Amino acid sequence: MFTLSRVARPTVLALAVVLAGCASNPPVRYSGIASSSQLAQNSGEHADRIPYRYSTPVDWKQYTHIIIDPVSIYQGSDNQFNDMSQQDKQSLAAYMQDTFSKTLRSRFNDVTSPAPGTLRLKLTLTGADTTTPVAGTFTKFDLAGGPYNIVQSIRGKEGLLNGSVNYAVEIYDATTNKLLNAYVAKQYPNAMNVSASVGALSAAEVGIDKAAEELADMLK
Repeated sequence: MFTLSRVARPTVLALAVVLAGCASNPPVRYSGIASSSQLAQNSGEHADRIPYRYSTPVDWKQYTHIIIDPVSIYQGSDNQFNDMSQQDKQSLAAYMQDTFSKTLRSRFNDVTSPAPGTLRLKLTLTGADTTTPVAGTFTKFDLAGGPYNIVQSIRGKEGLLNGSVNYAVEIYDATTNKLLNAYVAKQYPNAMNVSASVGALSAAEVGIDKAAEELADMLK
């Protein structure tokens, strides 16, 4: 038994390293979004999944209303949808619209016309990875993926073969159309979230849930 474990260990570690490469699909400075030229490399918090951002000093408490534009599906050549179907893209965009609207409703009055104290939020779905059927769940428990996913879970990092969502957030003053904040980001479930590994879009949807909560926290 001891001999077998010593022999198997390099193979297990090598497989985990190979699989880890599949989890990397960081957002880029998407050339087709309005704020692209203003985005700067993020050297601060969460730079691994929010690599580019733009910000100005803003007292968010002065804003009590929000206009949420319809979510756009990014069409640029630097999109990160891989071979995702148009139907899945549309499903995620609809889920994003609904989730952000519901999450921000506890903080803002949702309106349709610009007025003082109103933000305009533009969301762009720029990429997504589906969960690999069966394998996404299996790697939570097998010898190769299990230990890796446990470590990633503790670190708050991405799990193996488990889907994610990439997106852009642009926030404007609705009356002046001045850009106040913008960033491109990636979100994903906890690496040991088993329920998020069941269903092709489950992990991306959990990522959208987390994305909405993160924005709501920022705008408090």
